[in-house]
Amino acid sequence: MSQPLQYRPLRRSTLDVSELVQDGRVHSAVFTDRDIYEQELDRIFHGSWLYIGHTSEVPKKGDFRTRQMGKQPVVMIRGTDGQVRVLLNRCRHRGAVVCEKEAGNTKHLRCWYHGWVYDSTGRLTQVPAVEAYGEDFTLEKMSLASPPMVEEYRGFIFASLSANVVPLRDHLGKAAEMMDLLIDASPVGEIRVSAGVHKTVYRGNWKLVGMDGYHVHYVHASVIAAWNRNSDTGIGATHRGDPFDDHSASRTRDLGHGHAMLDLTTHRMSHYEKFTEMLAGVTGGTEYVQAMHAKHGEKARLLISLAGDPHVGFFPNLQLINNQIRIMNPLGPDETEVLMFPVLFEGVSSELNEMRLRQHESFYGPAGSGSPDDGEIFERVQKGLHAQVEPWVEISRGMNREKTLDDGTVEGLITDEVPQRGQFREWLNLMTGDAK
Repeated sequence: MSQPLQYRPLRRSTLDVSELVQDGRVHSAVFTDRDIYEQELDRIFHGSWLYIGHTSEVPKKGDFRTRQMGKQPVVMIRGTDGQVRVLLNRCRHRGAVVCEKEAGNTKHLRCWYHGWVYDSTGRLTQVPAVEAYGEDFTLEKMSLASPPMVEEYRGFIFASLSANVVPLRDHLGKAAEMMDLLIDASPVGEIRVSAGVHKTVYRGNWKLVGMDGYHVHYVHASVIAAWNRNSDTGIGATHRGDPFDDHSASRTRDLGHGHAMLDLTTHRMSHYEKFTEMLAGVTGGTEYVQAMHAKHGEKARLLISLAGDPHVGFFPNLQLINNQIRIMNPLGPDETEVLMFPVLFEGVSSELNEMRLRQHESFYGPAGSGSPDDGEIFERVQKGLHAQVEPWVEISRGMNREKTLDDGTVEGLITDEVPQRGQFREWLNLMTGDAK
């Protein structure tokens, strides 16, 4: 059996980060300073919940995917017992990685340095010339380490390198309901993450990837124009009218714990009839709509209209946007890797899933109309953030009109910086709290 990892932070920043986040503004140093970045790894990426992957990525025994938890390489693997585990990708002997490929199927994880071999549950099974070790040495004690906290929510696997975190369901809070909107858009309540991944690396800070409804008219102006010319561009992308206009019914929401969303629900539902008319022209589309209504009743209108796009970010490393699951991996204060996994629905026709893929590619692929523009603007922002004169960054838009609802969530208009303020509240909480 794998052994839980007892993580301890390696360093402390000498900077007083509590002074760098104020009402409606943050200091540029939170995006550029190396010491702050190292503290983020300790306090956030090594000290809170991170999304690792989806169980459908490892459907068979021995299937694995390699991922990152801050600086720590890990393996998500389905063992011979059928259980999905998260194991530290590090030999217990001299520290070499034991899984070098990004994905595959294996019966054993082997360290190529000295030949130690582990099975798919993380158990050490073979040590060359084991008699050279003392009597106290046992294979059982040297199994691969695992994060002390690993939990699943409806197929989504999360882990933490700190044992001192709240239960995952408490961490997700109201945002879990948004995750349900993706999963329940399948008529059988299951999704599949098997269509590969788009990867990009941009020269900018990881916190720039956020729920921002304000930039759409400017960074994606050509996309807005195309939407207005032709609304029926694929599943989940029916846009009559402008959902990113403050006169629309769209809203920004701070869901707590740094989780935030762009809520396009009312806009999407107002075009339900036109959207289902388009679906009827796709093989399996009518059957999909019928199956959803049979299972969910009136709620089916919401689930069909959103098409699995809650447009929500889970702090710090997961976003569910359009037709994808997105992971952000910080590589440095000014470098970030973004992994984008298209999501397919179980229980629908191949034609409907193909439509989802084509729509994903049209905006987020390497030749897409949107995602490359985001990477470009993030790099331009990062250059400007290094300026030493007037170093404060404004995130105050809409502070004077945001509303705190009865459930404790905060609501603003679609261009308001409610998500940014919510994310930085959680950032500050984790960065200034007691070390875990």
